[in-house]
Formats: sequence, C-alpha cells, structure tokens
Amino acid sequence: MTEDSGEIEKLYEYCEKLNEAKDKSLNKVDYEGIIAAANGSVKAKQLAAQMIPKFFKFFPDLSEQALDQHLYLCEDEELGVRVQAIRGLPFFCKDTPEHLAKIVDILGQLLIAGDNVERDAVHKSLMLLLRQDVKTSLTALFKHIGSMDDRNSEDLSSWETIREKVLCFIRDKVFPLKAELLKPQAEMERHIANLVKQNLQDVTAVEFKLFMDFLKSLSLFGQNAPVERVQELVEIIEGQADLDAQFNVSDGDHIYRFISCLHMALPFFMRGASSSNFFIYLNKQILPVFDKLPEEQRLSLLKNLAECSFTAKPQDSRLLLPTVVQLLKKYLVRRKIEEMNFTSIECLLYAFHHLAHKVQILLLRNASNSLCGYKIVTGQTSDRLGEDFSEQYKDFTERLSTIEVLSRAMIKKLTQGMADHNKAMVAAKLEEEKDVIKKQKQNATTGLRSCNNILAMTQPLHSKVPSFIGDKKITLSWKETTPTIAAAAAAGKKRSAANLSGTRALKKGRGAEGDFQNPLLNKAFEGLNDGRSRNRSRGRGWRAQGRGRSYR
Repeated sequence: MTEDSGEIEKLYEYCEKLNEAKDKSLNKVDYEGIIAAANGSVKAKQLAAQMIPKFFKFFPDLSEQALDQHLYLCEDEELGVRVQAIRGLPFFCKDTPEHLAKIVDILGQLLIAGDNVERDAVHKSLMLLLRQDVKTSLTALFKHIGSMDDRNSEDLSSWETIREKVLCFIRDKVFPLKAELLKPQAEMERHIANLVKQNLQDVTAVEFKLFMDFLKSLSLFGQNAPVERVQELVEIIEGQADLDAQFNVSDGDHIYRFISCLHMALPFFMRGASSSNFFIYLNKQILPVFDKLPEEQRLSLLKNLAECSFTAKPQDSRLLLPTVVQLLKKYLVRRKIEEMNFTSIECLLYAFHHLAHKVQILLLRNASNSLCGYKIVTGQTSDRLGEDFSEQYKDFTERLSTIEVLSRAMIKKLTQGMADHNKAMVAAKLEEEKDVIKKQKQNATTGLRSCNNILAMTQPLHSKVPSFIGDKKITLSWKETTPTIAAAAAAGKKRSAANLSGTRALKKGRGAEGDFQNPLLNKAFEGLNDGRSRNRSRGRGWRAQGRGRSYR
C-alpha cells in the first residue's frame, strides 16, 4: 500500500467512525485526524476539504483549528484542492450560522481568484450563503467597500483589487436577483439602501452611478415612492456634490463634480424633490465667479441650469432670477459681432423664462424692479418699488433685437452650410470623410435649433408686460438626438457597464459615468482619466485607487 492510499484509507476510517457514532462529540480523535490529514497528499487534502466542514458543528472546541486548516487549503498551490476547499466553506455555516459573516468575508477576498473554475466556485459559495442569510451576507460583503481610511497603507493595493471584485459580484450577481434575494422586500430594501448610503463616502464616480442606479431600481424609491423617499436620493447626491464646501474657482474638478451631480439629480427634481440646496450653492458660490470658469465648464453649467429651471420651485426662482438676468445681459450684446455663443444665450433665455414664470406665480405681478424693466418682483434687494425703469426696459429690448438679427443671420449661414454639406456627402468616397461631414451636419442642425429657440423666446419679451414661457413648448436644442447619436450613447452605456474597474479619480478629480451627450459631462463621469494617485481622500466624495487586506 502506498503512502497516499494509506492516508486516504485512514480518512475514510475516520469518516466512517464519525458517521456511525451516535454522540459524535466523543470521537474527537477522529476529527483531529481529519484536520491533520489536510497537511497530507493532494488527494488527502481534497478529501479533508469535504470532511472538515461536514463534522465541524460537533466539535466547537476545535472550530478555530478546523477553520484555520481549511483556509490553508483555500490557498493551496493545487487548483483542485483550492476549489474543493472553497466549495466546502458554506457548509461551515449550515448549522453554525454564527460563522457566516466571517466565511462571507473570506469568500469576498477570494473573489480575486484568477482561474475561472476557482472564481466560479467562489461565486456559487457566496450565492449559497446569500440565500441562507441575505442580511448578514450583504453586511459582510459591504465591509469590503468601506472607507480606505481604516486600512494599513501597505495593504491598500490588494484591498483595492478585492474591493473591485466585490463590487463586480454585487453588480453582476446580487443586483439582478434582488427580487429573489431581498425578502422580506420592504425590510431588505431598506437594509441594503442603508448599506449603500453608509459606503458612499469613498467611491469613484462609476461606483457612485452604479449604486444610484441600483437604488433607483428598488421599489422603495420607485415611481410610486412618496416625495420624501425621492428627496432621500437627492440628499445622497448632494453629499457627493460637496455642497457644504467652499467653492474654489481654481479647483476645476469641483465644478465638474457639481455639474455631474446636478445632472444626476434632475430626474428626482422632476418627481417633486427639492432642488433648493443645489440652487443656493449655484447662486452663492458658483455664479458669482462664473466668468472665471473655463468656457466648456460655463456652457455645461448653463445647460444644466436651463434643464433644472423647469423644476425650480417659486422660492428658488426668486433667489436665482436676479443673478440669471445679470448673466443674460452679459451675453446679450448691443452691437453686432462676428462670434456669438448662441447655445449659452439659449440656456439663459430658457432659464429666464421659467424662473420669471415661477416668480410671477409666487409674487405680485405689478411691482416694478430694476432687473430688466419688466414688472417682476423678486423680493431681492434689486427690487426698487416706485422707480422708473424705462431705460432698463429700452436697453434690454435693444439687446434682444440685436440677438434676433444675429440669430437670423446665423440661421441663413447654417442653412446654406447644410446645402454645402449635402453636396460634399454625395462627393465623399471615404468613410472617414463621410463621418466628418455627418458631424458637421449634426452641429449645424443643433445650431439651427438653438437659433430658432432664441427667436421663439425673445419675441414674447418685447412687450412691456411679457408672457413668460412656463411649459415645455420649447425643446432645448441639445435634447433632440438622431438615431445615430442615440445608438452611440447606448453603445457607450454598455461599454461602461462592462468596465466597472476602469480608471479611477482622486476625490479632487472625481468624475462619473453617465448617459450624457455633453462632452464635458462625459469627461466628468469618466473618472477624469489618469487619476491613479495613491493619495488618500478626505471627507465625502469619489475616491482614488489603492487598497488591500488579508483574511488571515
């Protein structure tokens, strides 16, 4: 008999004695023999990996020794031994659930396995434990997603890898089965919502969007949810936007983050949640230094302001209107110039209409003020009741007339350009040439929409008692997309979903992934490329790379 076969035979003898024993706790020597066999040959290790969990519950005084030995098997150099040991981990919890949190924690760390068979074994073991006790299992898994501040610096790299694998597992295996796993539904949805909220202090932009998409998918926050629950989501986004921080105009990443979060919160504003905190921060911190921002940031900020203005509450509108009017005047030049940012004017006119409409709902209609000569009262210090503001009215309407002339000229130019693009498309032979022309046609189409919108919004403003647009009759130029653009956006969304562990950004350079067609917002939601510093982040927000941990 070979040494290997002798070990196997001995193991079967131990197992047979334990199976036959009525009081298995009396056969401690046999169980100790099984534990010791985990140091033997490959076949003996594989057999021990099955037997150690099987009889684990009968020997509580040997639990630490048995579990430690089994964990060595999970790290064995032989794939077959590791796989068998991983498959055996859930059985430690079947009759001794007090070990479940520790086993889930270990399995979470084993998700970094490089071999497909080994990784599949980890996934299946985790799913078994999730079905046994979803609340305890999820709580243990989410510990891998917490802040890096609790980790030793030398372990950060491996912890980062483990964390990403845990996130991928939650995204790919847990989220799709939420209807099956989260039972009882109300209790478990609230529990996982709390887990998500507790672990958003140190996430990347991609991770933040992942969690927000998941929260939105819960019935707790679904379309029929009360406004206070929708407001709960807005408050989460406000935390990521750092609305309690002093805005530094030289910190370009902060404005990217603010724009991205404002855009993400817009659907919740449409469902009745308050946008007041965003508008207050915008009015007090950002718009006063608007001219110091880079051009692309200014345009994206104005686009988001325009979209959100439709959802503004009357009191928010009263706060913002004076600032928007002053900004609009800067863009409404009094003389004809060669280059104009028509999209920025479109944004400000749209916001002006909607904010003024809301102010009229809230306040008296017939009190004069100094904003633009119109009879609007905001309740702000700019209101000077009883004064004559005919000069302001004349100045403002002259500016409107100038921009109308410039818009009509641009429409004529773009229309002629469209004809030239059509001719060029017929003559083009290479696909690269056609792609360039398609892009030019797309830009021209958007430009035409922008100019037409400007004309539609300036015409009602020539009256001394204007009618402000307070509905959705005007569709913002960038909101209309062609099938090609929509398909590209959908393709980009699929790519992003498949690349959770992509580029990460520092908290200062937080970005996020989103369904934005605006290039600036795309940049903001990409993680602000190349932000791979190991520096720690402080406070709330999207974090940098670098983690690590061992389950020993």
